[in-house]
Amino acid sequence: MKRLILIIILWNTFCVVGQEQQETERYKKRVLESTEVDYLMSYYTQEGSNAAVTGGLGTEELTDVTPTIVVSIPLNDDDVLIIDSSVSAYTSASSSNVDPFDTEGLANPFVASSGASRNDVLTTFTGTYSHSSDDRNRVWSVNASIANEYDYFSVGFGGSYAYLFNEKNTEVSIKANVFLDTWNAIYPSELRDNPAFIEFDDESRNSYSLGLGFSQILSKKLQGSLSLDLIQQEGLLSTPFQRVLFADVADQVVQEFTLGDDVERLPDTRFKIAMGGRLHYYVNEYVAVRTFYRYYTDDWGINSHTASIELPIKITDKFTVYPSYRFYHQTEADYFAPFNEHLSIQEFYTSDFDLSDFNANQYGVGISYTDIFAKAHIWKFGLKSIDFRYRYYERNSGLNANLFSGGFNFQMD
Repeated sequence: MKRLILIIILWNTFCVVGQEQQETERYKKRVLESTEVDYLMSYYTQEGSNAAVTGGLGTEELTDVTPTIVVSIPLNDDDVLIIDSSVSAYTSASSSNVDPFDTEGLANPFVASSGASRNDVLTTFTGTYSHSSDDRNRVWSVNASIANEYDYFSVGFGGSYAYLFNEKNTEVSIKANVFLDTWNAIYPSELRDNPAFIEFDDESRNSYSLGLGFSQILSKKLQGSLSLDLIQQEGLLSTPFQRVLFADVADQVVQEFTLGDDVERLPDTRFKIAMGGRLHYYVNEYVAVRTFYRYYTDDWGINSHTASIELPIKITDKFTVYPSYRFYHQTEADYFAPFNEHLSIQEFYTSDFDLSDFNANQYGVGISYTDIFAKAHIWKFGLKSIDFRYRYYERNSGLNANLFSGGFNFQMD
């Protein structure tokens, strides 16, 4: 009889536990309720007078249009597949001067040539698969990407893992990525038939990155995060069509264009470290404050500081505006010098002002519309949110740029 009672008790316990597990699985919230589609578009323009293609002096005029589609597909309660594809079509006055004589007018570093290098299209495709644990405290993902341009091809892959604990108030994460790139080296036209010119013998470039993250909900109104990123690059880190002119070599001027003495030559390794932190404060139901700071350093001699602030202001239940400001400062690389200031005896040299000492300011404003119920529809998709932003960027070197971007988020009914 005692054994029978024990068996009944164990059976009832097993049934109750099994029923609780079934109820947990039955009512488990899906990571993504339905398929979502994001359509993004950006339009970028810039102007300046320090083009690296023409040795650090010349037009930097450029326009770029990038449409992007991101499709997030729930495979089941726990797994999501994200497909991200984009096409970046640009027109560059500076890169057109890879061959400045391919034009009817006089060759001039401040005038765009009509050559084939004036226009290009960069196509990228990325697929990401993510899985969340039943308690939603662990999330891992893997990704693969491919990118192609007329002189450049890249394949990438990586993964990430995040762990939430302390009642989901704390999160630690790690991510790693590898990019295997290949150049199809294009050289300045005047150097291609120069017997003294030495082409690069290795046109590959590999990049390896490791990122660590930590975030913490500090109070009902305050959240902070820290990040550390390590990047190792190897291979052809120079841009083959960027000219360099030497101060100890007589200038050769054809028409109104100073011919290059060589192309940019940089070390074949580079190690980068970036450390950053974010602090978000919820002031009240109408205003929040988002701040960010990052310190960057590498073994090429560049050190930089980035600081930004954004103030989301809720003006109605559905509309929010986003004024923002970003400041950036960096020191110049060990191998940088402006137009016609390098010496031919140097091993490494560049006149790319992206590697110079400069300060930059960026001013932005945005507006977003959010409807969590997605009442507006296009075919079988409900419109969940709309976002438009404008940013103005300026450097003390004279470069300035405008960026217009927008996005629409749809979810399938």
